[in-house]
This record gives sequence, C-alpha cells and structure tokens, in this order.
Amino acid sequence: MSMADVFYFDTAIWLDFYEKRGARGKAAKRLIRKIIEEDCLVLYSIMNIRELKKLGFFTSQIQNILSILKPDGIKFIQVSKSQIDECTKISSQRGVSKGDVLHAILARDNEANLITRDLDFKKLKDISIPRLPEEFI
Repeated sequence: MSMADVFYFDTAIWLDFYEKRGARGKAAKRLIRKIIEEDCLVLYSIMNIRELKKLGFFTSQIQNILSILKPDGIKFIQVSKSQIDECTKISSQRGVSKGDVLHAILARDNEANLITRDLDFKKLKDISIPRLPEEFI
C-alpha cells in the first residue's frame, strides 16, 4: 500500500464525521466514503481513544465511530517508547500538545497522510504534513 492509500485522522476529524458537524462533517463523510470505495486504510492509535474518552465517549461509542470502516480498512497502531520520548521533547520545544505531536509522529512513522484541521499541526509540518479532507475528495 502506498502513502496515497493510508490515512491517519486527528481525533477532531472522527468527531466531525460522527457528530455530523456541518460542512466539516460532510467533508469527513465524503473522505471516509472514498476510503471505503477505494479500499484504502485508516490508522488509529491509543491517542485517538484517549482523546475521545476524555471528551466523555464510552468504549461502545468509540467502537461505533470506528466501525464505519470495513474491518480490513482500519488498523490500530502501537506507540513505541522512542516515539513517546520524541513526542515529549518536541512538545516542550514547540509548545504543541503531546497528543498532536504524537499524531504527527505516528502518521510519519506509518507513512500515512495526516488528516486534520488543527492549525497547531503547521508547527509540525517537518514531521508530517497536515492535510485537509478536501484535498482527497
């Protein structure tokens, strides 16, 4: 699979889709539909799960959000100690949340397109280039 076929969503993109957030929700839905139709892959991590739980989502709701994709179209990726160490260092150097830094590192290390609307990711573009859903639909 090439990078063009692999995506990593910032947690807000999952929320845009799940909560049907206007134009953002429609863009997320169109991207997800395209990913399904083209048999692409979406990666997610413990960071996505933690952020959703912090917002009050139950495990069953999170499973429901993630189940929109075919079982072979979504993959949980592990976080290594070296990624956490790098994340901690970059977060303190650049004043960006550890969660956002970890999302960028995971996208880079898994050769995935980082899909986000969060402007903080512009401070991390040397790690992973932030892309909007609209760039792929």
